Amino acid sequence: MREFRGEHTVVVKLDALEEVLAYCRDALAYDFLLDVSSVDNMGDDPRFEIVYELATTDDHKHLRVKSPVGEGEEVPTSVHLWKTANWHEREVYDMMGLQFKGHPNMKRILMWEGYPYYPLRKEFPLAGKPSEMPDVAFSGVAPLEGGPFVTSPGADRVRGEPRAKGES
Repeated sequence: MREFRGEHTVVVKLDALEEVLAYCRDALAYDFLLDVSSVDNMGDDPRFEIVYELATTDDHKHLRVKSPVGEGEEVPTSVHLWKTANWHEREVYDMMGLQFKGHPNMKRILMWEGYPYYPLRKEFPLAGKPSEMPDVAFSGVAPLEGGPFVTSPGADRVRGEPRAKGES
């Protein structure tokens, strides 16, 4: 276990990850999964890290569990331990391309199905890559000077709450 500025991190091998996470939940009372994320260490072997942020709800302890993941390796799902892992693991898959073995619904949530890239990988350019977007009515400038946005057919904003002060 490593400690840095009051935060504790445990690094485990991928084949022990599921057992360690279950131990943290059952024996150490880490009953809340805050987040699952990943790190792209392009150029290193193994290339990726999977990171679990755990907490206890009774005494507010925090624990980070990390595991190295090689290109093409599958990470065991933790959905059976924490239901919130469902969304977090799908987000890691969608943005980084890591697969979760045993996940009940491993499909994209932010990018559309068939999108060929993983935007948080280091080789993905900051400017993005051109690709076809299915079922898009139009693209335009986002309100509040937030950049371009995309709408779906039938999603015009006719009535609703104001988006900015003074807008009605």
